[in-house]
Amino acid sequence: MEFEGTVFRIMPATSGTSARGEWQRQEVIFDMQTQSQYPRKICVTFFNKPDEVARLREGAAYTVSIDIESREYNGRWYTDVRAWRIQPKEVAAAAPAPADVPPMPTSEPAYATTPAAQEVDDLPF
Repeated sequence: MEFEGTVFRIMPATSGTSARGEWQRQEVIFDMQTQSQYPRKICVTFFNKPDEVARLREGAAYTVSIDIESREYNGRWYTDVRAWRIQPKEVAAAAPAPADVPPMPTSEPAYATTPAAQEVDDLPF
């Protein structure tokens, strides 16, 4: 799932140590761009991605790809919205073609206009 929005606020990072090692979690509040007259905000968690958060600027527009997951703990439900990719909105709108893909031909190939191509086939099927 993805959405477009502007960075409203970047919250301070939280870090710690677990059985699997060091971790860092940082939340970013986005102002979603909707057709409604009332702005909607969404809190997105970046887990172990300090480099991506460091590139974000408040007020800048981004396309954010997220995963949404809910889990139960002691009878209460908690929902996480985790980012897995973020791109500046200008880059996402005009993505260039990969360099190894040749451009599409703009004219008809020469073999299509040869006399042999215009002949009728004599095949019975």
